[in-house]
Parts: sequence; structure tokens; C-alpha cells
Amino acid sequence: MEDQMRMKLPYAAIADILKTGLDLKGSPVAVKLAKSPEGIPEGVEPIEETVRHCQMISRARKDGAIFYATADKHTCMGGSWALGLRELTPSLRSGEFYYKLGKFESWAACMRTINAVPHVPENETYATVYAPLEKTPFDPHVVIIVASPRSMLKLAQSAIYKLGGRIQSSMSGIQSVCADATAQPYLTGQANYSLGCDGSRKFSGIEDDEMVMGIPAELLPELAEAVTIVTGAPGSVR
Repeated sequence: MEDQMRMKLPYAAIADILKTGLDLKGSPVAVKLAKSPEGIPEGVEPIEETVRHCQMISRARKDGAIFYATADKHTCMGGSWALGLRELTPSLRSGEFYYKLGKFESWAACMRTINAVPHVPENETYATVYAPLEKTPFDPHVVIIVASPRSMLKLAQSAIYKLGGRIQSSMSGIQSVCADATAQPYLTGQANYSLGCDGSRKFSGIEDDEMVMGIPAELLPELAEAVTIVTGAPGSVR
């Protein structure tokens, strides 16, 4: 199988640390952006329905589903573009799409926002692959966590445990799970937080009291170790 990490990570153990230490309601979700059919793990079947990326995340997170989805199984044009599965549609590129939803003053404001959305190069991704982290049969590119603000606080503290500093996050209130939590960490190698968006909250079951975070898989061992220390620290409020 193509596109594997050199270091073998104990995904089940890391998932247990994250789920227990952060009081997660579901599983962290492993996501891979497969470049070709050879990147699909053996035995992983395609999703049957046509749904959104954020809904696919929810199925892996809440139901334990393992599957992959090619572009024709992604119903959200903006999301599949951000993930590198499709070209940007003319209505999104011009700003018309989001303008019609009433969220911007002008087409130009929409266009500026779309131009700033992190996205994998168009048509670079063959399929997106999903699994709960504890059962993943592949090395993910990104792991997505949906959790309460308190849990996100602990993740933020864990992210700066070793070197200190400040948390930098990039979001715009649209395309949160696809662009903010998947494409951005994949492209930058840095974890990113998102408040969610109307689409992901409406269609994928992200609750009003939950946020989203995407973590490059390479950072998992360091982050899991820090979560254990931070959540058990004398000054940590549970």
C-alpha cells in the first residue's frame, strides 16, 4: 500500500489516551487522502451513500465505520474541492454560491474568503479514507477530534506543553471539517482548531457545545504523551 509512515504508531493506545483523557463522546477519526486506487487499504469497502465529508467523519466517529469515498460519493462541492477531489465550481470561485446563502455583503467578499480557504490541489486526491483511530487499518494523514471546549482547552495546552508559545488557528466559519480540520493540518503540518460551520452542524451532528480540531498524524505520539501529563497536572481542572 502506498503512502505509509516510516514509524509504526500504536493507534489503538493513542486513541484510548485521547478518548479517556479528553472525555470524548466518540472516536478520534483517522483520515487519509489517497492519491490513487493503490492507496486504498486492502479490505476497505466504498461507502454506499452519497453524503458530505463531515457526515463521513461522523459515521467513523460515532458508528465505528471504516470506508472510502471517491469524488462521486461526496455531495458537497466545496468540501470535495477543499480535499482535492474536484475542481472549484464557477459559482464558488466567483462568490455567487455563498452570496446566495446570505452570509456576505457582496460577491467580492465571498470570493476573498474562498481564495483564503486552505485546499489540497485540485484533482490530486483519488479518494478519502475513514476509520475510527483505534481500528484504523491505514496510516492517516490527519486525525479529527470533535469535542467540548474544555477538551479543546486540554488539547491546546498539550500542543504547547513541550515548547510553550501560542496557539494559532485559521477559520472563517465555512468549510470547517473539510478545509479547517482536514486540508489545513495536511498542508501545514500543524494542528488547527475550528468552531464548526452551518453545514457540518446541520448535517453531521456536531452539537452546539462541540468544536473541531484536525491533527497531522505525525504529531500524535507527542500529543498523546502531553495529554496524559496535562490532564493529570495539579493545576488542571477536570
